[in-house]
Amino acid sequence: MFGIIRPCRHRLSAALRSSWWAHLCGLCYALRDEHGQLARVATNYDGLIVSVLVDAQAPAGEQRRTAGPCPLRGMRTASVSVGEGTRLAAAASLVLASAKVRDHVEDGDGAFGRPPVAGAARLVADRWARQGGSSGRAVGFDTGVLLDAVRRQTSVEASAGPGDLLRVTEPTETATAEAFAHTAVLAGRRENAVALREVGRLFGRVVHLVDAVEDLGEDTRSGVWNPLTATGTTLERARALCDDAVLGVRLALADVTFQDGRLVHALLVHELEQAVVRAFAHGHDDGEDGENRPHGVKDGQGGGLWLPRFRVPPRRRGVIPGCGIAIYQCCTCQYCCRDPFPGPWSGRPRGACDDCDCGCPCECCGCCDCSP
Repeated sequence: MFGIIRPCRHRLSAALRSSWWAHLCGLCYALRDEHGQLARVATNYDGLIVSVLVDAQAPAGEQRRTAGPCPLRGMRTASVSVGEGTRLAAAASLVLASAKVRDHVEDGDGAFGRPPVAGAARLVADRWARQGGSSGRAVGFDTGVLLDAVRRQTSVEASAGPGDLLRVTEPTETATAEAFAHTAVLAGRRENAVALREVGRLFGRVVHLVDAVEDLGEDTRSGVWNPLTATGTTLERARALCDDAVLGVRLALADVTFQDGRLVHALLVHELEQAVVRAFAHGHDDGEDGENRPHGVKDGQGGGLWLPRFRVPPRRRGVIPGCGIAIYQCCTCQYCCRDPFPGPWSGRPRGACDDCDCGCPCECCGCCDCSP
């Protein structure tokens, strides 16, 4: 799975953690039920926020259903989200995944540099874009704005020069802004649309910038286009933009009326801030050999008999190889039993404390009532 909002279990109360899993699993099932098993690889941590927003605003909350055993839950059943919020999240996730695949094809990353793989990946990307549009229309959302953002991104990047960083992030900002605003419509809280549009715009900016920072080292080594190098943006400037956006999200959320906004606050205030801290702490090269070293693991070690092993620096994989590793890790229960495990795509340690710097357990910041 991909996305920048990856909550550590020590920063979420048991109730909020359970709710977060309900939305994550609900998104996964929505993708499967409407678009087939392959679409489940588009499940991502950021997309589920759309479902969380609908749930938090709706007077009666979103519907739940009991789902069967799953390896990601240690073969346990669970209550998962269903309804229009998860369908909107599925639409946004498919379009986002389509854009990511298309971006890898354009850059010729790894296996995507081979014509047969690139051709197949383009077909998958086109299919997901169409399916995302279909899911969006089913809940009254015109995904044309998302598809337009995907199409414009390539041309914007091609023409970007020094000082154009915010022009590069604009398509992502516009797409997330409209998706967030539509959650107010689905929840029957149209008065929230303006504030949520601003939340989505700033969230999209942070997502784009954090992704650029995390990829900076690898992109520099391989010569792949990166927003920061292409626009001559320093890490200090990128961090300032992220910090301003995080503050803007907090302020805009104060203007939104929620039925129960605890999980929204935890994800879009605390976890968004942690995502920025994590990216700028570990998202660029450091150390004597100029490589970013994962904490607590050594090259070729980690995980006992589990495979794959950890590599230092982390061994990145393309979308298709990463999907194969993700399926293997899922079937061998590594997500629930191996802690930490190497990310299928990034190769970085993932687990209970996903690159987090919190205590065990840690306390809420005291600015809100986002504990149980």
